[in-house]
Amino acid sequence: QVQLVESGGGLVQPGGSLRLSCEVSGVTDYYGLGWFRQAPGKEREAVACITISDGSIYYRDYVKGRFTISRDKAKNIMYLQMNSLKPEDTAVYYCAADVRHRICTVVVGWYDYWGQGTQVTVSS
Repeated sequence: QVQLVESGGGLVQPGGSLRLSCEVSGVTDYYGLGWFRQAPGKEREAVACITISDGSIYYRDYVKGRFTISRDKAKNIMYLQMNSLKPEDTAVYYCAADVRHRICTVVVGWYDYWGQGTQVTVSS
């Protein structure tokens, strides 16, 4: 059974930091892992992704320089270090695994497995 479980969300003040974790189990032959987020009333959007084969990483412009995606291969865990958080970063954050495409993508529909999400709230 494939499971992706996010953790690490919470309430943080603007300018603060959080580290999200995504534990992946039941699947190891994925090509890409991604972080996404969805704010109330908005569509789910990509944040960053990592291609497993070569470790290449892609960030959306709105998090570039503030967020860092990484992966512990041995533990099968992906992380998202979020620094300099802004109120507009408030959303439910999801991790996802892609088992079909050989490079990571920001296309929501290309991902096959999803976690349940973790809430991140940036507010003073």
